[in-house]
Amino acid sequence: MIVLATIGSIANRQLGSGVAGTGLAGLASAVDPAAAVAADPGAAAIATSPVLSNDATVPQQSKTLQQQARDRTAGALQQGADRNQRADP
Repeated sequence: MIVLATIGSIANRQLGSGVAGTGLAGLASAVDPAAAVAADPGAAAIATSPVLSNDATVPQQSKTLQQQARDRTAGALQQGADRNQRADP
């Protein structure tokens, strides 16, 4: 269920804006992936995810969205682990 919600959110953002991601990290990733990571340390997966192409076939688009969901989930889990590690004295 979470994966489907993430995929729907990603597709909605990409169809609406044409830029991979939104906000400061998404805008920075369009210009410089390193700037996106500096703007949001958890955005490494967003900055490295491929943007869907209109020329891609449906199976290719599906694989791209699935990979983006995996990357973003891994990034969020890593960000949470980092936050927990910083919180422990």
